[in-house]
Amino acid sequence: MKLLVINGPNLNLLGVREPGIYGTLDYNGMIELVRTECAEAGIETDFYQSNHEGDLVDVIQDARGKFDGIVINPGAYTHTSIAILDALKAVALPAAEVHISDVTKREPFRQISYAGMACCVHVIGQGVAGYGMAARQLAEKIQKGQVC
Repeated sequence: MKLLVINGPNLNLLGVREPGIYGTLDYNGMIELVRTECAEAGIETDFYQSNHEGDLVDVIQDARGKFDGIVINPGAYTHTSIAILDALKAVALPAAEVHISDVTKREPFRQISYAGMACCVHVIGQGVAGYGMAARQLAEKIQKGQVC
C-alpha cells in the first residue's frame, strides 16, 4: 500500500505557526512521526508540501498510477479551492482529508471543505496524530474494496 501525503499552505511552518492551535512539532517531525506510524501498519508514504495551489493540483494529477490513495491537508485551500476538488475527483484515487485543528469549531469560513467533498475519510481536530489515523482508515477502506 502506497499513499501520498499532501500538505497545503503554511503547513511547512508547523511548530512555529500558532502552536496553541497546531502544536509544537515541526513539519519534519510530523513527517517522521507519520512515516513511522504508517510503516508499522505496512503503509509506504511519500510527502509533498506546497504553498501554491497549482503545484498541489499538479502533484494530485501526477499521483495517478503511482499511488493507491491520497491523504491531504489542503490548509486554507480546503475552503477555497474548487481546482483541488476537481483534481481529486479527476484522478479518482481514494482520498482522506486531514485537519490538525477542529475546523468545525473555528471561524465560519472554515466550515466548508471543497476538498473534503472528494474524500471518503475525514479526520479533523486530532492534531498531527490525525495523519496516521487517516492513512490507516484509508488503507483499510482500500484493502476492503470500499473505495470512494
